[in-house]
Amino acid sequence: MDNKAVGKRVLEAVGGEKNVNSLVHCATRLRFKLKDEAVADTAKLKADPDVIQVVQSGGQYQVVIGSNVADVYKAILDDSGLGESPVDEGEKGNLLNQFIDVISGIFTPFLGAMAAAGVLKGFLSLAVVLGWLSDADGAYQILFAAADGIFTFLPILLAITAARKFKTNEFLAAGIAMALVYPAISAIAGAGTGLDFFGIPAILSPSGYTSSVIPIILAVWLQSKFEPLVKKMVPQFLQTILVPLIVLVVMVPVTFVAVGPLGTIAGDALGSLFNTVYGFSPLVAGLIMGGFWQVFVMFGMHWGFVPLMFLNLEQLGYDVLVPMLLPAVIAQGGAALAIALRTKNSKLRQLAFTSTITSFFGITEPTVYGVTLPLKKPFIVACVTGALGGAVVGMSGVKVFANGLVSLLSIPSFISTIDGVESNVMMAIIATAASFVLAFIGTFVIGFDDPKNPENTSNTQSHAAETNTRHILQSPLSGKIMPLADVKDPVFSSGAMGKGLAIEPEQGELIAPADGEITTIFPTGHAVGFTTTDGIEILMHIGMDTVELDGEGFTAHVKQGDQVKAGQSLVSFDLAKIKAAGYSIITPIVITNTNDFADVVDLDQEEIIQGEDFLTIVK
Repeated sequence: MDNKAVGKRVLEAVGGEKNVNSLVHCATRLRFKLKDEAVADTAKLKADPDVIQVVQSGGQYQVVIGSNVADVYKAILDDSGLGESPVDEGEKGNLLNQFIDVISGIFTPFLGAMAAAGVLKGFLSLAVVLGWLSDADGAYQILFAAADGIFTFLPILLAITAARKFKTNEFLAAGIAMALVYPAISAIAGAGTGLDFFGIPAILSPSGYTSSVIPIILAVWLQSKFEPLVKKMVPQFLQTILVPLIVLVVMVPVTFVAVGPLGTIAGDALGSLFNTVYGFSPLVAGLIMGGFWQVFVMFGMHWGFVPLMFLNLEQLGYDVLVPMLLPAVIAQGGAALAIALRTKNSKLRQLAFTSTITSFFGITEPTVYGVTLPLKKPFIVACVTGALGGAVVGMSGVKVFANGLVSLLSIPSFISTIDGVESNVMMAIIATAASFVLAFIGTFVIGFDDPKNPENTSNTQSHAAETNTRHILQSPLSGKIMPLADVKDPVFSSGAMGKGLAIEPEQGELIAPADGEITTIFPTGHAVGFTTTDGIEILMHIGMDTVELDGEGFTAHVKQGDQVKAGQSLVSFDLAKIKAAGYSIITPIVITNTNDFADVVDLDQEEIIQGEDFLTIVK
């Protein structure tokens, strides 16, 4: 996969950089906040072979890419003016959407590091239980510091990402967080001796604010409101020193005496609410979470549970929610494996095998969007078996003692690290394995509507050129012909846009290659989208990167929606001006709906005259 080409196509399809308020990514998907989602070409994205699915939920426009999403994300940032968190001026949506957007934006950037630390912590627990290491060993101490450090000083990481989300100073936010987890403060909290600020008491939990979530997020949000006010009051030549000074002097005490206690109380209430529900019926809680977890993930609602998981670990030292979710994740892999073994579609088989493996590591978006959900029945089977496994896990009292991605690698984290607190790891393994097997058997027995294999026509395709309907296009330009593979632009040379060829024009006029309609014409005049009366969709892109000329040297003679005849002039362009500006004049001509036809065949020409036959489309 050409990540740069994919990123370019995705950004173009969502309406371009000008339509993007913010962009982040998680394990498998690009999460856009768009100014206007109606501008985005969702159908085009869903048809893109490198896009698994598009989800519009929680105020986000989510493009599911797969495991290489980070590379596509980086390619988009490299080729655009987008930063990690551009100013968000878009519609806010309802309170639930805002909450989900804030939480996902704050936690997503360090999700990989957090998951890795959780897995490492779990394996260290397993190593101690099996006698491979002692908690007094130097190796254990160093590795445990690596695993536990992220969670101990979690408020600092949250402060940085929250500052990016709320558009405020990251270093001041980190400074507030460092004050919260300052060793002397944590020692006072642990000793229970109390703390006040000029007589105003600060409420501290026994562990202080290490590993806390809500207090620092609230504090940084308040900082984002306070800091601009300070800047307005302080003369510009003094802002470098006085603004940070005032923010720290005000915000740190306010956080300790007001924001922190408020966040702690809110967190305690949220944790108590969940534990009340769980205490009423762990079986029902597991049944619901196991059955609906993938639905929550699909709509981005799973982020709402993230603070709860952290709160449980902070307050209790363990969490009962994560273990309930493991059967739901692995069940999707079981359904995918059944699909891989039963389908006759080679492309689906390959994707299903790959998705089975990724689900073991907690990455289910490719599995759900690319395999089980489109086939419907396997997705339902996996949800049902995930619910049964979740119910067993909940009823068995399985707990997790370190946070991380829900995957098979999280099982060692189910081993209790707290004296007197039991965790039934064996039942977690049994329930998860049972969910996988039942999802596999259920999918294999119930079956699904197997999509046709596009490769079935490959052996007769050469024959098709002789027997199938043909549509011949006329050349829109005169000049030298070259294969698309030689075009110095990966979007065209990779064939990602479709089959076709390129022409190095000898004169500056582009004509219609057939009768049809102008479906797109760029304001700059450098590119024309055209659909023939036979349904052939053609993109003609005059030169490389000529969009940068902003229309100089281009004169369009048609507009979007115009009906034109073969040979009619579409665009005039100044070859000399384009060359003088340093741009290539090589013009790709691509059949963008290539997959709708049996083949696209060129006529093996080296030179072409405008109006001469140059491409044959075989239906």
